[in-house]
Amino acid sequence: MMAASPVCAKPWPAANHAPAVQNRGMKTSCITVYGIAACDTVKKARAWLLAHGIAHDFHDFKKLGVPQDRLDTWLAALGRERLLNTRGTTWRQLSDTARAAVVDDASARALMLSHASVIKRPVVRWADGRVTVGIDEAVWQAHITSQLAPTPDGNLAP
Repeated sequence: MMAASPVCAKPWPAANHAPAVQNRGMKTSCITVYGIAACDTVKKARAWLLAHGIAHDFHDFKKLGVPQDRLDTWLAALGRERLLNTRGTTWRQLSDTARAAVVDDASARALMLSHASVIKRPVVRWADGRVTVGIDEAVWQAHITSQLAPTPDGNLAP
């Protein structure tokens, strides 16, 4: 296991992530938000977490790339249909040939690695290891209230 980051222990190096978003009075957690900083949906997701007092790490695809090992986990957990954003500008700007070539997880993976913007956002890795894509406030609230238990010092622990 790698050394623990200030936020939580992770099975991958903390150097691959932006510093944790954490303000005074916030509860720490093992949540990582993956996406693109300029994306309005990612901004909304991060603001929601902050409004609920939840610190999180942020991994910006544009600055840090798409983590290949995480992408494999996301594909296994969510499937390419949920992860691939076929409504976005990047998808629409691809040639018909490039879109038609996405026929399985391997071809979807290759496209997502070369065009991070075709990944639906945000992808969130919760403290319990589960992964969600997009914003569903009811699901997020359930993760926060039932998946993260408060410790005696007021922090959140998985």
